[in-house]
Amino acid sequence: MHDVNSAARVPENRVVIVDDEGDFARGLARLIGGHFPGLEVLAVQSGKEALRVLSEKPVHLMITDLRMPEMTGMQLLKKALGVRPGLSMVVLTAYGTIENAVEALRIGAYDFLTKPIEPEQLFRVVGKGLERSRLLEENNQLREILARQDAGGELVGESEAMRQLKRTVAAVAQSGYTVLIRGESGTGKELVARLVHRLGSRASKPFLSVNCPSIPENLLESELFGYVKGAFTGADRDHKGLFVAANKGSMHLDEIGDISPAVQTKLLRVLQDGEVRPVGSNKSFQVDVRLIASTNQDLESAMKAKTFREDLYYRLNVLTITMPPLRDRVEDIPLLAAHFFRVACREMDLAEKEIAPEVMHWMAANPWPGNVRELQNFVRRLTVFAASERVDMDLVRLVCKGTEAPCDTPSVRLPNVPLGAYKAAKAQVVNAFTQTYVHDLLAQTRGNVSEAARVSGLSRVALQKILTRMGEKATRFKGVDKPPTRSA
Repeated sequence: MHDVNSAARVPENRVVIVDDEGDFARGLARLIGGHFPGLEVLAVQSGKEALRVLSEKPVHLMITDLRMPEMTGMQLLKKALGVRPGLSMVVLTAYGTIENAVEALRIGAYDFLTKPIEPEQLFRVVGKGLERSRLLEENNQLREILARQDAGGELVGESEAMRQLKRTVAAVAQSGYTVLIRGESGTGKELVARLVHRLGSRASKPFLSVNCPSIPENLLESELFGYVKGAFTGADRDHKGLFVAANKGSMHLDEIGDISPAVQTKLLRVLQDGEVRPVGSNKSFQVDVRLIASTNQDLESAMKAKTFREDLYYRLNVLTITMPPLRDRVEDIPLLAAHFFRVACREMDLAEKEIAPEVMHWMAANPWPGNVRELQNFVRRLTVFAASERVDMDLVRLVCKGTEAPCDTPSVRLPNVPLGAYKAAKAQVVNAFTQTYVHDLLAQTRGNVSEAARVSGLSRVALQKILTRMGEKATRFKGVDKPPTRSA
């Protein structure tokens, strides 16, 4: 046990005891320190001192008395959680004043102890509080990793749409609820489904992904739920099915909107009761499977058309992840293209390619209706047909033949920045795109900033900030039939 003035090593866990009765605080610290080897326990006598420790050192658990002069334990609780919202805090209260402890729990305390304290109860609460802090730290690290980088080269992008997607995936992964992933074809729904599983508590258990339209309707039911011998012609043995195979793990049903009414009914039973009944059997089996569904269809319209069960929709739509189309994250295209080139070269055991600036510029300006998948496939074709270590527009035109991709040089010019300086190149690409977009937007709305904000989906304040940064004035566009010359 150490007091606050001791020179302390950096511990794996640190507990702070707060009580204005110094002897009691130090005795409690000795008791906890003796039971938990390697734990650093600090004893302080005021809320002010506790907040100072909290601001200077990592604290994993704080135990505070409620009745203290100057700053009460309730006041300390609010301030400490304001500084560190995830802090596990335990309050001490005298017998007969349990209502105070209940109020503390409502505010955010993790648990409470009554005086006089029973050692076994104390050790149990401390142990669980430390475990809670450990789990919260791990979850926060996952969120920071996803927000900071591309989740192991999978969720590639730095746009606001992608930052929001990473935050959503990190949060959804920590629960065990059913997930519905929505988005256009080619946006990466299966990739996100796998990531939700890998970042969750079932990561070490099976993950099975089923593309529902790829399995004939009359076989999908037996593949998912299994069958018994003799259930139909050719069923010469029992087959457990994919839900049983995925027990304790996760099941991804891709294009859930394409399943038949019969399969929808049986799937609803799995979600409601956790039961699977094989085809031809009168017995059900309990399974524990997290379901992750995905679709590019308008399920709301399907419900109105009576082709998709409403009760199944609400069972599936507990947590929703919406995948942004590539056209809503244009600024990510250079980063995605560079990533796909690296992957393709690695897969083909080739040296990395040098990408001409005009090629990166062309990619950023191309519409890519097939989204990320179309971009990735095009990069693969470029890599296959590249005769040299440089990818230029001649190669792009060659590969474009026989495809719907436009091969003309786009109107937004990419500045002549070396490919290695990605951030500088990206910033200039985004700036060039922004200038062109805002110029055309104001020309279309004749300088009406409110209308321009409505059309673009930006707030008026955000649009004004962009104009200020560009040195552009909306008044230049008012009352003109022909758009003014673009600013340099």
